[in-house]
Amino acid sequence: MAYVIGVDVGGTFTDAVLDDDAGTVLAAKSPSTPPDYSRGVLDVLGLLAEQLGRSLPEMLADTHHIAHGTTSSLNALVTGSVPPVGFLTTRGHRDSIYIMNVEGRYLGRSPHELQDVLGQAKDHHLVPKRHALEVTERIDRDGTVVVALDEDGARAAIRALVDDGVRAIAISLLWSFRNPVHEQRLRELVAEVDPDVFVALSSEVSPRIREFARNATTIMSTQIGPGLRDYLTTLETGLRENGLAGPLLVMQSNGGAVAAAEAPSSAISTVGSVLTGGVVGSVALGRQLGHRNIIATDVGGTTFLAGLVVDGEPVRATTTVINHHPINVPTLRVEAIGSGGGAIAWLDAGQNLRIGPASAQAVPGPACYGNGGTEPTNTDANLVLGILPERGLLGGRKPLSLELARAAIETRIAKPLGLTVEEAAAAIYTVQNAQTGDLLRKTVVEAGHDPRDFVLYAFGGAGPAHCAGYAAEVGAGDVVVPLGPVASAFSAFGLASSDIVLSAELSDPTTVPFDPERAEQSFARLETQVRDGLARQGVRYDGVQLYREVDMRYTMQLAEVTAPVAAGPLDMAAVEAAAAAFEDRYAALFGAGSGFREAGIQAITFRVRGVGVLPFSPELPEVPPATSPDPADARTETRPVCLDGRTGYVDTDVYDYRLLRAGHVLTGPAIVEVPTTTVVVPAGATGTVDRLGNLTIRPSAGTTRPAAGVAVTAGSAS
Repeated sequence: MAYVIGVDVGGTFTDAVLDDDAGTVLAAKSPSTPPDYSRGVLDVLGLLAEQLGRSLPEMLADTHHIAHGTTSSLNALVTGSVPPVGFLTTRGHRDSIYIMNVEGRYLGRSPHELQDVLGQAKDHHLVPKRHALEVTERIDRDGTVVVALDEDGARAAIRALVDDGVRAIAISLLWSFRNPVHEQRLRELVAEVDPDVFVALSSEVSPRIREFARNATTIMSTQIGPGLRDYLTTLETGLRENGLAGPLLVMQSNGGAVAAAEAPSSAISTVGSVLTGGVVGSVALGRQLGHRNIIATDVGGTTFLAGLVVDGEPVRATTTVINHHPINVPTLRVEAIGSGGGAIAWLDAGQNLRIGPASAQAVPGPACYGNGGTEPTNTDANLVLGILPERGLLGGRKPLSLELARAAIETRIAKPLGLTVEEAAAAIYTVQNAQTGDLLRKTVVEAGHDPRDFVLYAFGGAGPAHCAGYAAEVGAGDVVVPLGPVASAFSAFGLASSDIVLSAELSDPTTVPFDPERAEQSFARLETQVRDGLARQGVRYDGVQLYREVDMRYTMQLAEVTAPVAAGPLDMAAVEAAAAAFEDRYAALFGAGSGFREAGIQAITFRVRGVGVLPFSPELPEVPPATSPDPADARTETRPVCLDGRTGYVDTDVYDYRLLRAGHVLTGPAIVEVPTTTVVVPAGATGTVDRLGNLTIRPSAGTTRPAAGVAVTAGSAS
């Protein structure tokens, strides 16, 4: 029996899902173990082995591969917990990373920050100036060497960085994506000075036009590369010592995995690995349920994530923003805010209630964990409101203290606002649903889609407790909570469902209609690069699929839109078809008639995405059917729960998910308790268990959406 295992390492919990491609799907959850997250991975794998009735070495010996996703790299960038790195660039161009192409003033900023022009600054530099050095060389836009590399000067710059304690160097030269010869020689010179220094080249990490974005991408990849290398080395060593025979794969932002040995060289491509796991899992589950338009929402301990699946395919992007810097990484488009279960509730200077982005994380955790945390969180509010059971999480393995939760909310929120503890907890619940609904509105509506055309999937440890609320905020209809064996480990299910995906790209700006022969040569080189990369991954494929695409824009515009390109050989008809696809996509994004073909169309970056299809297709197994829609046999208790601050506490039926069967229908208000999560079915809605064990929540016939607000009139729980 061969297993495939997906492991999702979050800031608070580590989740794992095991599939044997023969109907067995198991899931486990364990606390994350910072700073050495590899211990948490081995812990959760041990829980899977226990469920199989096998030892950890026995299970790992029969494992085809492990697909691993982690937030550690992203967290390191966001918090600035990265080691010092050096930066080498073409003489005269060092200050591009400080000027920031003006973008540093506005990228990643909220609307109210953009309006405060005087308050904007560009002080978020990636590298101190003493570590940003120049070398004499020059390559022109056609890739021709105009000025040879001054190797003596380069050696002096490298020695200066190494002598100052730098152990990683980012190299990004002007027009290197057209000819990388000088960057490659600089890497050799670094190795001569100190072969243990980590080096990243922009021509390999981000061979794309635009100097500042390429520099920023390469520097950030260098900042996290050594740490990712060390972490994966420690993890893989531990797995090998415990008998893992198959490869360890690392999830990338593009929705596919790559061998752990290759991940550090393009470390920046892994920053969204966990964020994309849930989207990949949604695509897999959507195939089983017949859903092609999906809003995927993941509420973990730290963040709220939202992604889109349109017509069966995840929505992709070619650029993202981290710490106000543009990052050139092909990725699944996933929006995120710090609004998870551990997000801290606080009052701003105007006494307005805010949730996040700061999180209690795994240590110390929410106040109710009893680990020394004193700040109130969403989890504390849900415990006070009766949504979470007092006996705790993880089937009782994680006890919760109602007394500590009430004390934190009373001290930080209730007393300053003149509210009771219950009213304050209800306000926290309401604000959480409202601000996550705002993110969904940005994700769906502002992308040109109607939420009523989508099914919303909700997963993560905290997602099922809030999904009906934030779905109502955005006007979505049906909400599917993937339960069954995966429950809150759905992102790990997505990791287990992933294939190997590699991308290669090259900027070669030209004007439509462009020379199809030259474009065909570029695509052929990129396809060879992708095929060679797939061959290095150490796994067997059922097949390899290659996709061509090109980033286009109207002349004089700055931002591109990606259009598909037909498989070769290219001709003028294929070139025109790509331009037509670009115009269609542009109109869909910005409105019919917004394009201007008369201005001309430019093709900027050519890209090939290769998918190595793995011999596993995890699917959720079917659950036994119910003898009637009445779920009375699964009801375990009735307890007072507050789901709306205006109605206060209401006696609410609580159900044990393990006793529910396909066809059972729950009438809200109701709570469904799963060992790893809790599902809320609000008043005026029903929850129906489908054939795979998922719970579909939908408004009852004739029910209107309640008005959103934060005014509360909650009563006492006693």
